[in-house]
Amino acid sequence: MSVLGMASGTGPTPTPEPPPAQPPPVLDRADVDRAVGRIDADVAALMKRTGVPGVSVAVVYEDKVVHLKGYGVREVGKDARVDGDTVFQLASVSKPIASTVVAGAVGVEGWQKPVAPELPEFRLKDPWVSSHVTVADLFSHRSGLPDHAGDLLEDLGYDQEYILSHLRYEPLAPFRASYAYTNFGLTAAAEAVAAEKGVPWEKLAEDTLYRPAGMNDTSSRFQDFASNPDRAVGHVKEADGTWKASVRDPDAQSPAGGVSSSGRDMATWLRLQLANGSLDGKRIIEEEALDLTHHPESVASPAHAPAGRTGFYGLGWNVAYDDEGRLRLSHTGAFELGAHTNVTMLPGERLGIVVLTNGAPVGVADAVSLDFFETAQNGEPSRDWVPLLDGIYQQQADADRSPTDYAKKPADAAPAKADSAYTGTYTNAYYGRLTVAEEGGGLVLRLGPEPQSYRLTHYAGNTFSFPTRGENAVGLTGVTFSPDGKTVRVEYLDQEGLGTFTRAR
Repeated sequence: MSVLGMASGTGPTPTPEPPPAQPPPVLDRADVDRAVGRIDADVAALMKRTGVPGVSVAVVYEDKVVHLKGYGVREVGKDARVDGDTVFQLASVSKPIASTVVAGAVGVEGWQKPVAPELPEFRLKDPWVSSHVTVADLFSHRSGLPDHAGDLLEDLGYDQEYILSHLRYEPLAPFRASYAYTNFGLTAAAEAVAAEKGVPWEKLAEDTLYRPAGMNDTSSRFQDFASNPDRAVGHVKEADGTWKASVRDPDAQSPAGGVSSSGRDMATWLRLQLANGSLDGKRIIEEEALDLTHHPESVASPAHAPAGRTGFYGLGWNVAYDDEGRLRLSHTGAFELGAHTNVTMLPGERLGIVVLTNGAPVGVADAVSLDFFETAQNGEPSRDWVPLLDGIYQQQADADRSPTDYAKKPADAAPAKADSAYTGTYTNAYYGRLTVAEEGGGLVLRLGPEPQSYRLTHYAGNTFSFPTRGENAVGLTGVTFSPDGKTVRVEYLDQEGLGTFTRAR
């Protein structure tokens, strides 16, 4: 018997034995039916409220597809409707799909293989980390690379090979002791697995998962999505609240964000996940290897209060435990250029939902999923999720905006020098070449492998601004030339101290 301590003048005080742990309450078919019955009205209300053009929802329970339906239109201003076979871009829901592919390709042991031998162009700043970082390290975001490393290179138009070969310039946090979400870290790991198998990643995914599972409308190539006549076009929300069609080609980060799929195919994948790698009695993915992807690997969000709950990241999955102690696996995908998706599963209940939308993130995909599970467990949602979720996405979008309001030129702003003082070619080991030229009575800055042009607006002294573009756009950003004209710093490219270019001529 355990002893807490001694009370004055008495013998040992026995500690009562704790009651045996109780298993979480089991959801039954009536609970699931109640939640499924709410989906149509829930989606309709959220679409009307936000204006999101199209949605597809699939629910799997006990190896059956109990709901598969499309809502709304594939593209604003056109009549074609979304159905269960309409293909959507998945954004970061591609990550748990990629981890499924890797599990099928390498089994259990392959996750611990170093990436470097298979991907010579991929190096990190620390040579020791470069030689030791594994597929599992990169899939669980614990390599030490900074948050979203490489994404700005993609925005500028660089291809995957260039991006992976330039991550060596990024500063590193402690290896395996820190968490930072990186699309191109995970991409490097997946590409290393494909290289070891001697095939492109897109073919490995097709041969390992899509074809064996009968996911005929699923692809890791943007061109397959773009050429599919039954596709949901991405949309962004304009300042006036209207939605406008948008195009996002994510091939450079295909394993991390480049999958496209339909609600029907995603339901098939959910069945495979919830049946431990099997479909209709056929083994597709080794059970032990797939199970490994569901384990917590990194602390993604530490608890910030005594009663708080730690959030984990596994191998391509967010890993959490709900109020009843159930394992909950989920992932959200979000393209600012036009897609918002969510997948959530309770493996112990053999219950999962996937929500696909063709609009930039305003909370709809996550809200449908949260409403579904709260209705199943508690009879109704606990709150209106959209304001909270939309606020989080807005906060993330605003996080990297400049603290300087470049739209308001200071009244006492010092004048600029002559345009010729700034024109020329500047170089940067990470971002490549930057040129500044006189054009149309002002200055134009050009960046990227197929130079993107940005007209500079004078702000004050040697500082100008331009409006950023792309998935990671942050509004107006500053461009500051040094007084001697030898360097120029582009503010939004300088998050990790990499944004200064040196004059070449």
